[in-house]
Amino acid sequence: MIIRELIVTPIAFRDPPLLNASGVHEPFALRTIVQLEVDGGIVAVGEGSGGSSVARRLNSLRSALVGMSVFDLTSIERTVRAVLGDHEPHLSEIERTRIFSIIDVACHDAQGKVVGLPVVDLLGGRARASVPYSAYLFYKWGSHPSADGAATPDDEWGAALDPQGIVRQAQYMVDQYGFESFKLKGGVLPPESEIAAVRALAEAFPGKPLRLDPNGVWSVETSIRAARELAGTLEYLEDPSLGMDIMARIGAETGVPLATNMCVVEFDQIAEAVEKRAVQVILSDHHLWGGLRHTRELSAICATFGLGMSMHSNSHLGISLAAMTHVAAASPWLTHACDTHYPWNRADDIITPGAIDIIGGAVEVPTGPGLGVVIDEAALARQHDVFLSCGITERDDTGYMRRFDAHFDPTTPRF
Repeated sequence: MIIRELIVTPIAFRDPPLLNASGVHEPFALRTIVQLEVDGGIVAVGEGSGGSSVARRLNSLRSALVGMSVFDLTSIERTVRAVLGDHEPHLSEIERTRIFSIIDVACHDAQGKVVGLPVVDLLGGRARASVPYSAYLFYKWGSHPSADGAATPDDEWGAALDPQGIVRQAQYMVDQYGFESFKLKGGVLPPESEIAAVRALAEAFPGKPLRLDPNGVWSVETSIRAARELAGTLEYLEDPSLGMDIMARIGAETGVPLATNMCVVEFDQIAEAVEKRAVQVILSDHHLWGGLRHTRELSAICATFGLGMSMHSNSHLGISLAAMTHVAAASPWLTHACDTHYPWNRADDIITPGAIDIIGGAVEVPTGPGLGVVIDEAALARQHDVFLSCGITERDDTGYMRRFDAHFDPTTPRF
């Protein structure tokens, strides 16, 4: 089961003006699609980070990967890291991991298609038949401004710039997808406003798990005060301030569970987090942790130390949602619903419809071979054309925000 060809396709797709600590999402989000052609006419797929640099790095791997077996992931990982190291000696380990993770997913898809089994079975089998996801709520403008900054008609989501707007957005998510828990992307408005939004959600959806992610923009003092005010309301508070010692202090002084996808992003950081009791929940992400095998390993480590586990998300399409679902289903120690951006971006998906969907706030594990999804080649070509024409080659939330607020400063802490 040898890799005969590697095809890399950068794509772009529509993204609403979602506000975050770095600025605001541009009109188009970027992803990269990898297709592996292997023996027997099998074509396997992977999806990951977007932009010209990612596509260039993946293309640099072609000659090294062609001829390798999709089952030899240990050697493939070593090869990817070695080639990237030779081409870009100063490239960080995290960036090398991001690149390998796309190949890892495609290899798992190929393995499943070769043996006729879903990826979840290759990872040890189902710990659950469906995977719960959380509604991912954002402060947002009603629409992207025009090129000259003038107002434009609201998109289907409408604006959400106050507690009432966030509750409306949450209700829309419930009506469309049946979500049973909610995450608010904070770090945008003054903490008092975001605390009020969480309280409004608690009132509108009593008993439903709530989480807030200020993305590290709060000071220690603000984090402690806000955590105390929201004690008993939040399922967990995610990365209110950055740093192991700081997170440990916030947790010790407030007793509020803390989660992270910023302080613990590599395996060698787990020991310090456990020793200092800095976090209680780690947000896994196969895109960042080195693919599906390593994410499954992270689950076992979290179980060993009694750390909770959820799943981080960035703007993504259906291939990533399928991969997330398979590895989450194969991870017995998944203690919290996973994050997903999929409702924000699904209109431009590149997989054939019907293979995967969010129903009742959860995704059933696909039962077909591999990931259980198939690329719509016409849709892939369409979104590649969008990438070529949209003028965005690398994500830049801060730069886009500064078109409309020249004084915007993403420096942390801000509040």
